[in-house]
Amino acid sequence: MSRRVNLPSADELFRRTRFPEVPDAGVAPRPDTPSGRVRHDEKITIYVTQDELLALEQTRLALRANHGLAVDRGRVVRAAIHLAVQDVDERGDESALVRRLREK
Repeated sequence: MSRRVNLPSADELFRRTRFPEVPDAGVAPRPDTPSGRVRHDEKITIYVTQDELLALEQTRLALRANHGLAVDRGRVVRAAIHLAVQDVDERGDESALVRRLREK
């Protein structure tokens, strides 16, 4: 029995791979509802002030106490993003997000 290790050849190491097709650079289709409790493959990091984090946590607790919705902060943020995007799509310049961003 040979003690020689079988290693992949250069052709196998540097072979061309097929990449998934990239959608057209136009407008991406928007989901009809927030994603909810599913596995999320994409991640972003945002920085918030202490007051914003406290307000988010208080909102999460109010949703649980007053509405029986046991949700995590990520789900609250995803739902808020969905609402903001939907509002911009429907109302454009009159959306709350556009108006808020123009204030600063």
